[in-house]
Amino acid sequence: MEASFFLLFVLSFYSTIHKISSTTDVITTDQFIIDGQTVVSTGETFEMGFFSPNGSSKRYIGIWYKQILPVQTVVWVANREKPLTNTSSVVLKVTKPGILALLNGKNEIIWSTNTSRSVQHPVAVLLDSGNLVVKDANDGNPENFLWQSFNFPTDTHLPGMKLGKNLKTDHEAYLSAWKTDNDPTPGEFTRHIDPTGYPQALTKRGTSVSVRAGPWNGLRFSGIPKQLLTQSSIFTFQFIFNIEEVYYIFSIINSSVLSRLVLTSNGYVQRLTWVARTKSWHIYYNLPSDNCDTYSLCGAYGSCDIDNSPICGCLEKFVAKCPQQWEKGDWSEGCVRRTPLDCKKEHVFLKYSGIKLPDTKYSQYDKTMTLEGCRQVCSRNCSCTAYSSLDISNGDKGCLFWFGELIDIRKLSERGQDIYIRMDSSEQVAEAGSNRKKAKILTGSISLLMAMILLGLILLYKRKKKKKLKLDEDFELPQFQLSTITRATNNFSLNNKIGEGGFGLVYKGVLEEGQEIAVKRLSRTSMQGLDEFKNEVIYISKLQHRNLVRLLGCCIQGEEKILIYEYMSNKSLNSYIFDQTKKNLLDWPKRFGIINGIARGLLYLHQDSRLRIIHRDLKASNVLLDIEMNPKISDFGIARSVAGNEMGAKTRHVVGTHGYMSPEYAVDGIFSVKSDVFSFGVLVLEIVSCKRNRGFVHQDHNLNLLGHAWKLYKEDRSFELIDEQLADSCHVSQVLRSIQVGLLCVQQRPDDRPSMSSVVLMLANDSLLPKAKEPGFFTERNVLNKAKSGSQTASTNNEVTITLVDPR
Repeated sequence: MEASFFLLFVLSFYSTIHKISSTTDVITTDQFIIDGQTVVSTGETFEMGFFSPNGSSKRYIGIWYKQILPVQTVVWVANREKPLTNTSSVVLKVTKPGILALLNGKNEIIWSTNTSRSVQHPVAVLLDSGNLVVKDANDGNPENFLWQSFNFPTDTHLPGMKLGKNLKTDHEAYLSAWKTDNDPTPGEFTRHIDPTGYPQALTKRGTSVSVRAGPWNGLRFSGIPKQLLTQSSIFTFQFIFNIEEVYYIFSIINSSVLSRLVLTSNGYVQRLTWVARTKSWHIYYNLPSDNCDTYSLCGAYGSCDIDNSPICGCLEKFVAKCPQQWEKGDWSEGCVRRTPLDCKKEHVFLKYSGIKLPDTKYSQYDKTMTLEGCRQVCSRNCSCTAYSSLDISNGDKGCLFWFGELIDIRKLSERGQDIYIRMDSSEQVAEAGSNRKKAKILTGSISLLMAMILLGLILLYKRKKKKKLKLDEDFELPQFQLSTITRATNNFSLNNKIGEGGFGLVYKGVLEEGQEIAVKRLSRTSMQGLDEFKNEVIYISKLQHRNLVRLLGCCIQGEEKILIYEYMSNKSLNSYIFDQTKKNLLDWPKRFGIINGIARGLLYLHQDSRLRIIHRDLKASNVLLDIEMNPKISDFGIARSVAGNEMGAKTRHVVGTHGYMSPEYAVDGIFSVKSDVFSFGVLVLEIVSCKRNRGFVHQDHNLNLLGHAWKLYKEDRSFELIDEQLADSCHVSQVLRSIQVGLLCVQQRPDDRPSMSSVVLMLANDSLLPKAKEPGFFTERNVLNKAKSGSQTASTNNEVTITLVDPR
């Protein structure tokens, strides 16, 4: 009995001495924590203990927000490279020299801190800032730490944490992303304040820069998102750069607000603020915010402008280094000066305004000079490429000098900066001469204007009096005799029929010389009339691209309106991807080739053709496949062109196909290149899944294909969207990338959708993709309700072009 009592006493004493209460913020040499116990900061903001990521059985020591429920938000992880599978004998304890260590049952170190000092009374304390510190309990200096977690962050930057480098000790505090959202192992991406040259904020993927926020200009990082152009009412931030250290730090103005900066597993830097009402983290900003944040996307002396198409252009007075590559959307070689520099000749510095300052890796700086002093210093060194003001917080102060090519420039719509670039003096002379010429031209233009107006009135009068020309005189295209077409199709035999739609029938034909043709014969009751017929002939006869179907000629005789195309032996894409047997003939490389081909065809229509063409009816049945399975976009009957730099227009006569029509077009009649992008996104998801958007049915929900793809994407289950036949042939990352590109293209807001030049680029490489936002028309019910509320539908067949007339 006495022995039993003694044993109970010993166990009770052991528990009292060594186990830690969940209400303390301190671990001492006499206490330790085991799995199931935690320490809590004094204000109960943060908690530390063992945890498992969602969906994982592995155990880690971590720090998380205590009050945020139901989702555990982890801000720091200790043993991220050495997860535990069994914690029954694992303890976290402090040893006498001043080391915090995670030990297993054999007293082997799994993870530990380090220190260059030894103290007699070490303790580990979880501060209310989220900083875990090891210090001497008897030291009266609250900042005299042996070690602190703020010096070794994981993926989260908390208020009060210095992100940067100690220039005396060479220690760097940088963010390191998780491998995945559920795996704290260090991933591919890191976030740095890089002191090489003049300090700047960088995100790296491995050793390569992926995103650059630019150098500090006294107010902000030069390329920071526009949401942070001024100090926020929620937080303030500072950039410190002196002989001892360089770092970025932010503070919260209202202590009740929870805000953090996170480097996500896919390379995004996000500012997040906790919203108690919705019990969720609100994204304050995202970096990269768009494709122009991709590092060096436009090459040397190239400037990225997200509002242009294509987004890359050369700086003024610069030209593409490789024009042919540039025209194809490969901007990697960048631009060169129109007039090469020669240090033996006179040179000038031309001002370029409104830009994100270039990469400062090869730069020098002076904190005291004026801009004129900058110019003088830079002009004396021919290697000095450009200069700008170092600090714009209180007027222009100091100098920043660049040496070598200028990389990673983008146009900023708000508060971009000025840079002065070294140019041949002839460029300035040419500019001055141009101004003198403008004055002369203006004088001469006034007299010419009156003559032009008079001439225009005469031409208008003649045009009104002129009789209507025959239709075939409008076409720059070979004319076929009806008898020739009749013989070629065996008198339009049904045995020769290869397709049909709202316009009529399509027949296979063979000309007398043996050439195979496809004959599109408009029926007399066709929804496509003379205007649509004429529209298709005019547009397609002027378009030449390997991914557009080639129009060979037309036939107009009596009431017959016939178009003659090159014959596509494999017919249309929908005959493959929606056929349970034939879809097996399309392995992933073929499908990916088809996706890329369609993208290049659309890019040509939107950007590179003589006319800027908006197709308005891109769908699987309007993509034809040649004998080598190369895709060719067809059916330009309802296509429209827009002039100059216009991106779209508005119509009261809405035409297209349900399931492929963008929300703004179906409801409001607004069509643009971005409505074609939407249709392309639908097509990509259909090619990957072999499911129709509108005909899609799922046992667990009533979403259409877009809604289903969006649901899987949010749950990180996009692989489940893939057609089961692709399992053996698909390149997983390539398929998942295609799905994400498809979802980016079908986003609700047109401005959020990428241009086709960006799409081609995203498909061609493995650069970081932005996160997709909610798609438009992602439930079947929404499509029907929205269309009915604003339109009258002439047809609802998924493979027939429909017409909607706005009653307003």
